[in-house]
Amino acid sequence: MNAKTDSFLTDALFQPLQLGRIQLANRMAMAPLTRNRAADGNLPADMATDYYSQRASVGLIIAEATQVSETAQGYNATPGVHTPEQIAGWKKVTDAVHAKGGRIFLQLWHTGRISHTHFQPGNQSPVAPSALVAKAKTFIVGQGHVETSVPRALATEEIAGVVNDFRTAAANAIEAGFDGVEIHGAHGYLVDAFLRDGSNHRTDPYGGSIENRARFLLEVMAAVVAEIGADRTAIRLSPVSPVNDSSESNPQPLFEHVVRELEKLHPVYIHVVEGYTGGPRDNAPFDYEAVRRLYSGVWMVNNGYTKEMAVEAIASGRADLVSFGRPMITTPDLPRRFKENKPLNEPFADAPLYGGRGPHGYVDYPSLA
Repeated sequence: MNAKTDSFLTDALFQPLQLGRIQLANRMAMAPLTRNRAADGNLPADMATDYYSQRASVGLIIAEATQVSETAQGYNATPGVHTPEQIAGWKKVTDAVHAKGGRIFLQLWHTGRISHTHFQPGNQSPVAPSALVAKAKTFIVGQGHVETSVPRALATEEIAGVVNDFRTAAANAIEAGFDGVEIHGAHGYLVDAFLRDGSNHRTDPYGGSIENRARFLLEVMAAVVAEIGADRTAIRLSPVSPVNDSSESNPQPLFEHVVRELEKLHPVYIHVVEGYTGGPRDNAPFDYEAVRRLYSGVWMVNNGYTKEMAVEAIASGRADLVSFGRPMITTPDLPRRFKENKPLNEPFADAPLYGGRGPHGYVDYPSLA
């Protein structure tokens, strides 16, 4: 490929995109990244205003996974959006991003069985579709990495309350100034766990058939759409990622059904993790194109995309948006680096990508300017 052709194709990544009621400056998104840096009370840390506003040149920021309720937490120092103080904290972030011309959604999260009694009110058991402990770990200060707790199965009559937690959290996110929300329907957390036969052994209307197992996800989406509008509601899916003990015996028909039903709700985008989250993209066979054909809205792809891969995906029409994870942590001005063909920052050797309390490795990665 010659320089002129490369420049022409790269330009596709920098075309604006109408996303519901907002316009994005380019086709790049910042993937939701759990940095485990929330302040006391699960408030967004003060430094989060700098962290997100530094990255406002990306077309869309999807802020880190955020608890919809007190019982939704599964990790140390992760924020919520269910108290007035949390809403006020997020308002500072959204104001800072908007002041720089950026656009920002909030990912809404219930960790489900990927939790521990330590994080639950009164040290109760976390909730799940079924009382099946996940082969997964979480981190507790002073104890290190520990096995997740045995969950209890949500009673049928409790499920409507959890759906309402997502609805309320979506309203809170809009009050906090977010341009929209992304439901976390991936990675073995509660919405995803209901979907899969490896974690959902229920015999009520929320278990058994594909239609039943998808019911919770679709009820959550319908409630949020009714509350804030389809043009501000999105969802993330990870069809074949085994992260957090997520397993499904037949993912293709399951996710074809899910997306076919989502199409009826008209979410503003679907965000798809291709392959094994943070790992190989070809860990299991799956026809993403067949699923995409069932949906007429904006299609976002994720997992290990390089600039070249992203350009190909957009230029070919295979995707409308590409989200980037770790490159957005280390390179705040990633769109400029891609456009000018400049090298990206390397991760600091002495700062973790996840966890930590100070600014190092969080807000001190340099921009070209």
